[in-house]
Formats: sequence, structure tokens, C-alpha cells
Amino acid sequence: MTERKPPSVPFESWVDHQIGAAQRRGAFDRLQGTGEPLPAGLESGYDEMWWVKRKMAREGLAVLPPALALRKEAEDALAAAYAAPSERAVREIIAAVNVKIKDMMFRPPPGPPLGKKPYDVDEVVGEWRRRREAS
Repeated sequence: MTERKPPSVPFESWVDHQIGAAQRRGAFDRLQGTGEPLPAGLESGYDEMWWVKRKMAREGLAVLPPALALRKEAEDALAAAYAAPSERAVREIIAAVNVKIKDMMFRPPPGPPLGKKPYDVDEVVGEWRRRREAS
């Protein structure tokens, strides 16, 4: 713990004295990040949620409104269905995502509209067959 600032010493002089003493002790030697560029994003100003955003990025998380999250999930499910190994798997994937789409259609959450309708399972299976035959 540092000693208290004497009342007769100006604050700036006291801080300069403390920094100089720390430099002489080597307290600033080999600090993490020494000589590296500053992290990106500093030019955008202060953000209260910087630590939340950094943690989410580090852990690969994203927060989307429910409708946008389901839209992304539906697109991923369609891609997974086209890559599925069997017709049964295609039907299961599409049926599962259709349940979620129908649920959101009848009970819309706050936020932007879903903009999706349930997939036609037979149409997806037909496209799956065409893609499978082509490859």
C-alpha cells in the first residue's frame, strides 16, 4: 500500500513521485501487452457494455431477437436437410423446424417479423433427391 499524500504537496507532484518510484522499482517492466498495438475499437468511444461484448465474442455467443434467431435456425436446418444422409433425416430436420416456425407464426414475439413460412417437406425432399443425384 502506498503512503498518503502529504497535505502540502500538490496532487500532480505526488502522482509523478509515485510513478517515478514505481519505475525505479521495475513495476512497469515486462507488463502484459508491452510493445503490442492497442486493441481495435478504441476509436469508437466508451461503451458501458464492452466487457459483455468481449466475453460474448470470446465464447462465440450471439444475441438476436427471437424471430431473427429462428430465421437463422430455419436456414441452417434447410442446409442441414440438403446435406442429410437419408430421406428420413431430411423429413425429421424439416419437421422439427416447421414446428418452431408454426409456433412463432401463431404467437409472434416482440421484434421484427419472422418472414418465414413452414417448408413443404415433399418439396425439400425432392430438391434433396435432385442434389444427391447431381453429386
